[in-house]
Amino acid sequence: MEGKQIAKFFGDVSDAAKTILEAIREDGFIHVFSHLDADGVAAAGIIGKALYRLDARFRVRITQWVDEKLVTEILQEKPQMVIFLDLGSDYANLLRQKTKGIKVVVLDHHQLSGELSGDFPCVNPHLHGIDGAREISSAGVAYFVAKTIDKVNMDLAPIAIVGALGDLQDKYDQRMLGGLNEKIAEDARSQGLLTVEKDLIFFGRETRPIHKTLASTTNPFIPGISGEEDKSLAFLASIDIKPKYGDKWRALRDLSENEKRRLCSALAEYLLSKGLHYEISNLIGYVYTLSKEEPWTPLRDGREFAVLLNATGRMDKPSVGVAVCMGDRGVALEEASKILEDYRRTINKYLGWIMEKPERIREMESIYVVYGEDFIDDKIVGAISSILTTSLPNPEKPLIAYANVKEEGIVKFSARTIDTVAYKGVNLGQIMQMAAEKCWGKGGGHNVAAGAQVPIENVETFIRLVNELVGKQLAGEKSGS
Repeated sequence: MEGKQIAKFFGDVSDAAKTILEAIREDGFIHVFSHLDADGVAAAGIIGKALYRLDARFRVRITQWVDEKLVTEILQEKPQMVIFLDLGSDYANLLRQKTKGIKVVVLDHHQLSGELSGDFPCVNPHLHGIDGAREISSAGVAYFVAKTIDKVNMDLAPIAIVGALGDLQDKYDQRMLGGLNEKIAEDARSQGLLTVEKDLIFFGRETRPIHKTLASTTNPFIPGISGEEDKSLAFLASIDIKPKYGDKWRALRDLSENEKRRLCSALAEYLLSKGLHYEISNLIGYVYTLSKEEPWTPLRDGREFAVLLNATGRMDKPSVGVAVCMGDRGVALEEASKILEDYRRTINKYLGWIMEKPERIREMESIYVVYGEDFIDDKIVGAISSILTTSLPNPEKPLIAYANVKEEGIVKFSARTIDTVAYKGVNLGQIMQMAAEKCWGKGGGHNVAAGAQVPIENVETFIRLVNELVGKQLAGEKSGS
């Protein structure tokens, strides 16, 4: 059965590649729209590079979501083709209903919320029973289409791996990528572009001094060390790990095996003492190193590269991330590194703000709610909920965080939970869609990560509905009744 599913998936990949090639041969103008998270930016970079290599006429635009306004703009601009990446298929349907003159291609990995009109190529693993939350991301879908367009695009395999890591698809044993992502990793490894090994998993293992790595880690979030370099230095001193070798700072990759073991067990003990059992599993796992990238840059470690892309999207500079994915290692990389630092400061500011007052994060019967309101930027609310999910007193309860988008009169919600909750039958994508529709909004996503936009006046109703729906799914009731 699985072989058949995969064959059908690759049939869709082939249709999409053919349709894109036809548009290029006709010298059509192609508009590419993609989502602003790491996976969306990586997918845009992959398709952008494939189109660039064929001298196609195209434009890439990164957006937080597609709405009626954007559909109207597309209709006015009349491109020959629109490619939607990582944005679902609802608006592609809408666009097809309004005009048959524009060719549409959808490359996505989110759960499908409605029926497809079926008259345009849509590559989505869920159409064939393949899990788009853990087996392949939109960047992976884009990669297979680019590879089918021309084998030269196989050198973009590492970017697809970065997209999958950015979408937290490393859900297999010990933070490993599996499913179709594993095929992409094989492509990257066979070209000498990727090495995969087991090690301590920390942001900055390639690029920054150990104490800064510990202080800047948010996954796992280590209370009393995350965000505090002096305490991080004191912690290293307490276990006799020297942060410098002569006058040169040491990065995590410079530690001996013995030092790594010491650091790992000391951190595990520390997290246990804080009651954070769940966090310990986040210390060690498979590390994806992009072998051809320069050491000491944030592009060398796959997860770090993903955070860099996420930062460019969330800080309103997505074109910088797309340029890096398309190969710019000069100006764009320099600018991306600065954006990344700003992003980290912003995240720490928001986390500090939430922790400051207990009423900013409230526990309900079935969920936690973070009241970001006007303080948290709506583009960053997703990153905040991902970080907080694993450091909750009870990680078995899903978390929803929201921020106001005042100028549009809406509120942006982001929901996250851990895999064990999904195994119990909770599907956040479904819940967010159902609750949003009852509140005159829109929602959807994956079982463990989803989002919604609802009118500001319906916030409390929406929160209550989500709480009820999670409770029902946990009690084993099927949603949709």
